[in-house]
Amino acid sequence: VELSCIIKSTVTPDPRIEWKKIRDGETSYVFFDNKMQGDFATRAEILSRTSLVIKNTTRMDTATYRCEVAAPLDTKTIDEINIQLTVQ
Repeated sequence: VELSCIIKSTVTPDPRIEWKKIRDGETSYVFFDNKMQGDFATRAEILSRTSLVIKNTTRMDTATYRCEVAAPLDTKTIDEINIQLTVQ
């Protein structure tokens, strides 16, 4: 599955991008400090700097995924988007 975090425009040359998984009130890192975290390290990757691709998805991947972008040189220095993923 591919989850897209689209950045429309930024003046910050290399904005910081993080992905988090929120399930049952618990938040965990998926992509942090420019690398995959936890069990995502072996089955997920970042495409085109912003899209999260999760391979071999299972029902355990059902959650809200949050993409957070920090662009300190921009007028809006931080933004986020939540994507609900439901695996049948």
